[in-house]
Amino acid sequence: MKSLGCALILLLTAIAARAEDTIASDRIIDAAIGDWNKDGKPDLALLVTMPPNDQADYEIGIYIYLRDKEHELLKLAAAAPDKVWGRAEPGGIYGQEPSIAALPNGSIAVTSQNDAIGRDRWHQTLTLAYRNGAFLVAGYSYDFRDNLEPGNSYSCDYNVLTGKVTKDDKILKADAKTVSIQDWQDDIGQKACESSHR
Repeated sequence: MKSLGCALILLLTAIAARAEDTIASDRIIDAAIGDWNKDGKPDLALLVTMPPNDQADYEIGIYIYLRDKEHELLKLAAAAPDKVWGRAEPGGIYGQEPSIAALPNGSIAVTSQNDAIGRDRWHQTLTLAYRNGAFLVAGYSYDFRDNLEPGNSYSCDYNVLTGKVTKDDKILKADAKTVSIQDWQDDIGQKACESSHR
């Protein structure tokens, strides 16, 4: 499977990726292979660093490709630039790297973190699912700990599609939403975790 993954990444970099611009191979920082649309063919999801600028030094884009039915080639299905926080430079700070992974159910997990600097340490995971021709944020998980005040910590899992929130083992309720990865903002998940009610 790893050789297939390498072949897919090489194929991707050899053809023009029509997002906002062509993705240079040295900007790809992580990749996952899975069958996102459940057609029995391997698809691809990438984390890509954005071109350097003053406002988005640590912003990472998510690019998802599906296998074209007619030509067996990868075709861009979703582009969400500047979507994930993280550091990806070689020799960078350990504990701030984002990652992307295929889940057994065909969903995609995109994880970001700060487990390196400051008193506020956190991990966040977006679970992406392919529904009705779009990649939606199906789940949002966030855990936080304060290194100086251990009691000031919590974990929260928000099922975005159903509105179910599990916060520190308590089952709560927030608004159910249908949000594409392109339209997702982390504030949606944070608000659900902060304002959920019984």
